[in-house]
Amino acid sequence: MTDQILHITTTAAWQDAQETGRYEPETLSTEGFIHCSAASQILGVANTFYRNQRGLILLVIDPARLTCKMEWEPPAEPHPAGVSPEERFPHLYGPLNLAAVVRTVGIEPDADGEFRKVPDV
Repeated sequence: MTDQILHITTTAAWQDAQETGRYEPETLSTEGFIHCSAASQILGVANTFYRNQRGLILLVIDPARLTCKMEWEPPAEPHPAGVSPEERFPHLYGPLNLAAVVRTVGIEPDADGEFRKVPDV
């Protein structure tokens, strides 16, 4: 569906992953997968789940480099803002191997806490 997917995380979590050699956010154990998005979906995700949060980055992921299974599936509840239940999101079923992350890009909300622009990914 796309040649890259995105995942929002904290700078601290990404630094920890680089030290340990693996990225395994809590959702992997609690929900069984890592939530990701296409670039067109990222603002809705950011405003639904990360409003007012700072110190965030986007992991730009090349699906061809993944060592875990990726599936395009309906959004988890609650649905991100502006997303229909029919839309599909990439979910990673396993730890994210660091070699699949081709770059990172900072993402910050405006002064009122809302995300209004997608960084150039």
